[in-house]
Amino acid sequence: MGDGDRRRLHVGVTAWDMGLPGSADQFARQGERAESLGLDSFWLPEFHFDEGVPLPQPLLPLAAVAARTRRLRIGTGSYLLPIRHPVQVAEEVAVLDRLSEGRVILGVGRGYRAGLFDAFEVSAKDKRDRFERALDAMVAAWAGEPVGWEEEGHPVRLVPIPVQNPHPPIWIAAFGPRALEQAGRLGLPYFASPIESMEALTRNFARFREAWAVAGTAAPSEAPIMRTTFISRDRERLRAARERLAEQAASLARSPVAAIRRGAGVSPDDWALVGEPEEVRDRIEGYRERFSMTHLVASRTRLPGLDPGDFERSLEHLADLRESLDR
Repeated sequence: MGDGDRRRLHVGVTAWDMGLPGSADQFARQGERAESLGLDSFWLPEFHFDEGVPLPQPLLPLAAVAARTRRLRIGTGSYLLPIRHPVQVAEEVAVLDRLSEGRVILGVGRGYRAGLFDAFEVSAKDKRDRFERALDAMVAAWAGEPVGWEEEGHPVRLVPIPVQNPHPPIWIAAFGPRALEQAGRLGLPYFASPIESMEALTRNFARFREAWAVAGTAAPSEAPIMRTTFISRDRERLRAARERLAEQAASLARSPVAAIRRGAGVSPDDWALVGEPEEVRDRIEGYRERFSMTHLVASRTRLPGLDPGDFERSLEHLADLRESLDR
């Protein structure tokens, strides 16, 4: 990383119209639009007990997106493994990979809200161990190893297995130092969130690289980064977006989560791509040069109040930029 890798940039997008309670058509329409623009992937987060955008099971709406698209990859922003049984996760992901004909990217995480672990009767102190054990069990199940035994001694194996061999790509969403070290040791791509500043990303990628180097694991070929993104030629809309982002930056600086406070930076420009097309193009190039970014996932997560139609028009600009970046 950091070597100016010039491979084709993959551009994806998170759902920009979450709504409440959400419907299959609502998500599928967004996936269709992303595919029609030539974008590469469509992503859904996982949120529990959130009155704004609750989405406790992203695999279900992603199945609706898969049914209405043909090329678009579908991914989870941070599927929380510590609160789930690994065999069940392996089964569900395998089924979705079959339904989509091999288009799943599995972004996984640990979670950080105390109330989440309390609700699922899981100790927050055990989340990293549970996360790693779950990954090991999932990979073993996908490889055909027994997941249980019948009384007669016959093994029970996962059916079906994923289309992708040996399994769908796994990216690890990480914030804190221990999570980054764990991701590096496992040799899986670090999936950078939309709220980490350039300084925080530099620090995080360095820690991540050091961990996989010490562990002797192969360097991951993907460097995915999610960024809050809004592109427009309307200066008034850009001004309003920057005001919203400034409010978000102040909120992040007061977060009870230390890793979020450390990573938030001093300005929205530290973690958001907002501006006219030429300005955003230059900043994307900066991410590619500095971090060898291979996948950009555009999000409106930190732009509450932004009209979904305005974000959709922003995606049109982003699709045009992707073409120019790869010339």
